[in-house]
Amino acid sequence: MSALLVAGTTSDAGKTIVTTALCRAFARRGVRVAPFKAQNMSNNSMVCTASGGGGAEIGRAQWIQSVAAGVEPEAAMNPVLLKPGGDRRSHVVVMGRPGGTIDSKDFVGGRTHLRDAAYAAFDDLRSRHELVVVEGAGSPAEINLREGDYVNMGLAQHGRIPTIVVGDIDRGGVFAALFGTVALLDKADQSLVAGFVVNKFRGDVSLLRPGLEEIRALTGREVYGVLPWHPDLWLDSEDALDLAGRRAPDTGPDQGAARLRVAVVRLPRISNFTDVDALGIEPGVDVTFASDARALAGADLVVLPGTRATIEDLAWLRSRGMDRAVLDHAAAGKPVLGICGGFQMLGRRIVDPAGVEGAAGADVAGLGLLDVTTTFDADKVLRLPTGTALGQPAHGYEIHHGRITRHGGDEFLGGARAGSVFGTMWHGSLEGDELRGALLAEVSAAAGVPYEPSGVSFSVMRERRLDLLGDLAEEHLDLDALLALATDGAPDGLAMLEPGASR
Repeated sequence: MSALLVAGTTSDAGKTIVTTALCRAFARRGVRVAPFKAQNMSNNSMVCTASGGGGAEIGRAQWIQSVAAGVEPEAAMNPVLLKPGGDRRSHVVVMGRPGGTIDSKDFVGGRTHLRDAAYAAFDDLRSRHELVVVEGAGSPAEINLREGDYVNMGLAQHGRIPTIVVGDIDRGGVFAALFGTVALLDKADQSLVAGFVVNKFRGDVSLLRPGLEEIRALTGREVYGVLPWHPDLWLDSEDALDLAGRRAPDTGPDQGAARLRVAVVRLPRISNFTDVDALGIEPGVDVTFASDARALAGADLVVLPGTRATIEDLAWLRSRGMDRAVLDHAAAGKPVLGICGGFQMLGRRIVDPAGVEGAAGADVAGLGLLDVTTTFDADKVLRLPTGTALGQPAHGYEIHHGRITRHGGDEFLGGARAGSVFGTMWHGSLEGDELRGALLAEVSAAAGVPYEPSGVSFSVMRERRLDLLGDLAEEHLDLDALLALATDGAPDGLAMLEPGASR
């Protein structure tokens, strides 16, 4: 069966976008395609349905890529997921299930078992689909990590996978990055790199042609297309690097100045920040990410999102005086929404007897806005709950070690509510149009402004974004050549570039 690896010159060069675009474009051509990423390092994840592995956890990007491909998401699409719990330690998910922790010192030689799991998952997925579009990680030219690599060229060598390299021209220096990426690889790895895709180009592509022709001549490799920068490309991201430029796509006619302002606390170990994407598509709602107390001032709704380090991020919140800003906001009768770890911060106590998230025996006071206690347990909860809230049907997904004990207040989506303070363990609940509308009605009432349902459908907007990606791929990439490359493999006789060619 066929496969193609999409590598990048850097993190955030556009690998996720290109992989998703190819999944949608090839699926529309009738190809049975599946996405794959051997290892993700991300705190944005998703739970698969029973038919896709029964509560298996995978990276959010691979989940949305499976939606683009029209196939059921499953653990094999992202066999290794690293969830950073600090600068040097990550929690490991292997084939959708908790797999302990890994330290930064293990990154070169201590991941053999993860490599084996990744290769087995790729081989299995490839055996069941006509085409697997593989997303790499970071850059294949991270030569300090090549010995233990199983995500980029290590995987490419395992599966003899032809590879393309994506470069972000919006950053500048794209031709040097493309050439240098190939040139730093050794001869064996260079033999699998067949060409390039330029991403995020603005302007007249004819101005780029001399550079494209020269990079072909210098490297002996094809340029398979130039994807334009587009304001409406906004996908479920795996990387918090994306937060700075995270904006909603166009939702229709100009709605004038935003009537409601939502401030999302940008926690250091923020997770599943895609929870607020659905608010961002609403006309008349402005969503911003806040890192200091002043940025919360004037907000109509404050959101404390999920985090992979609840106790540490609560300490960070307090160190910046943002805890007082949240308390003052709630005291003024303005709504606060806590999601998963953010909800746990709103409670009275957080207890970690076994050191699941950090130091064993930790016992800290929460913000005290909700009468709940959180106790961390080594067993992770992974499920897809449904129910009702605010008089509307609701659904979401749960990914957490914390167990909640509610001592008072009303139940709210697996959590609790007290007046204008809401806490839920359900990620993704705001993707439900009815529930999102009901919450915004409450926020509007507290702000003293009229509210009218927008009629915007999150699921429709997501499909439009995926179709836009497919359209851009059809128009700007040589899909026939890429499919032939995936089927036939990298061509023989590719030029070898120095200094890597000497290795």
